[in-house]
Amino acid sequence: MNRSTFLSLFGAFLAFGPVLVTDSNAQTPAPWPDLLTAPLLLGGQWEGWDPRDARVVISRMREACLSGVQLISDEQPRELRVDEHHSGPPHVWLHEGQPDLGWVVVDFADLHWIQLAYQFGHELGHVLCNSWIWEAELKPPTRWLEESMVEAFSIRGLGLLADSWEQDPPFPQNSAYAKAIRAYRQNLIEGYRRGPDGQPVSNLAEWFHANRAALDRDHGLNRNAGPAIVAILAEFERDKRCVVDMGAVNRWPGRCGIPVEEYLAVWQVSCAQLSAPGVLPARLKTLLDMA
Repeated sequence: MNRSTFLSLFGAFLAFGPVLVTDSNAQTPAPWPDLLTAPLLLGGQWEGWDPRDARVVISRMREACLSGVQLISDEQPRELRVDEHHSGPPHVWLHEGQPDLGWVVVDFADLHWIQLAYQFGHELGHVLCNSWIWEAELKPPTRWLEESMVEAFSIRGLGLLADSWEQDPPFPQNSAYAKAIRAYRQNLIEGYRRGPDGQPVSNLAEWFHANRAALDRDHGLNRNAGPAIVAILAEFERDKRCVVDMGAVNRWPGRCGIPVEEYLAVWQVSCAQLSAPGVLPARLKTLLDMA
């Protein structure tokens, strides 16, 4: 599934130029907001939705994904825009015109709050991985790894969203919706738990080496990478510092267009530059038998 597409900003404004819905309580942004505090803009075609409800769901998911996570990237957007389009896959909209704006596009069924949260969480993961600036086109052979990380990031966020929703529902008398969020999340996990042959994967290194040629060709999120998604999710839930390390991704020439061995090595260097923990790249080296 192609989740990051380069499209011109001028064309975007011609096709999707309605007045943006902004936070009515927003103040003049601080000089350097981070990804959690950046002002949130809504644009696109929110037909069938009250944009205020969409804002609530998006804001809750952002908080679930990022609250308590140290945001260490030196390439965070100063504003975050979310558009709803009625066609095409969710993606990060790469553009040149507003260099401080992270722009996410979602496409979901009307009033399907869980789907909105899940899609937004995945694309927010790409933004966390510094894949929002205009030259951030994702390429093989290591695109599968970023897609796996951000998918695990979104699934982790859904679990935290369910807890938040149950304890403090954003809509009146709606705490029971947490059960539906957890069921959706579990279905995602079960769908990814098995390898391409439908059998459970017990050894990630063996799975990786047996399927590397296909992974190296992947141009987007693919169920073939399911065992990696489940393994990374386990690392996120075991140690939150692994989520922090995502902010050090893609700060080097070539980005994910380099072999995974080199990718993990330069990621560790990037972690050191930003004083990030460096736990996740080191753990992946071990899991993939590259240590």
